[in-house]
This record gives sequence, structure tokens and C-alpha cells, in this order.
Amino acid sequence: MTKSQRKLWIGLLIMAFLSPLGVYLPKLFHAEEAWGEWGTEAIEKMLGYVPEGMKKMADLWKAPIADYNFGGEEAALSTQLYSYVISGLIGITIAAAVIYIISKLLVRKEKNNT
Repeated sequence: MTKSQRKLWIGLLIMAFLSPLGVYLPKLFHAEEAWGEWGTEAIEKMLGYVPEGMKKMADLWKAPIADYNFGGEEAALSTQLYSYVISGLIGITIAAAVIYIISKLLVRKEKNNT
């Protein structure tokens, strides 16, 4: 592993362990949802209606771990914090695996073409 790759992994791990700030800080400051993470209900409350395209696409994707939280919205804060870290680590692992597989396939394809 090169020095820059090591720095990348360290940075990704730091971000995964800082991700619970997204749960803790809004509770600390009595804020609502994170900007841009609104569902159709929140959009309707803000705008008075839900755009047709959003209505059609709203149920297209369901996250594997809803709200990055294994315990549901009413779970204890500690459960939510651990869930965020675990979700981040799972996401990093999946993204790294996909990138690794694609890079191996591209290298193999390049070797076969030469």
C-alpha cells in the first residue's frame, strides 16, 4: 500500500467515525432533518405540494439500512451513533470492493488486448 493510499484509508475511517455527528448535532441544537434529505411529507409541508416527478420516483429506491439506523428512529442515541459508524464502514467496504473488482477486470481486459 502506498503512502497516499494509506492516507486515503485513514481519512475514510476518520469520516466514518465522525458520521454520528449527523445524528448528535441536530439533536443538540434542536434542528430538523439534514438539508436535502427530505421525504415527500417534508416537501409537502414546506411547499404545500409534492412535485409529480418526486411522487413517481419517491419509492424507486429503499435504502438497505433505513436512516443508517439499525434500531429505528426511536432507538437510543447510543444505538443510533453506533449504527451510523457501522453503516459508514459497510458503505466504505462495499465501495472499495466494487472499485477493486472493476479495476481487476479492467487490468485483465487491458492485458488481453496487448
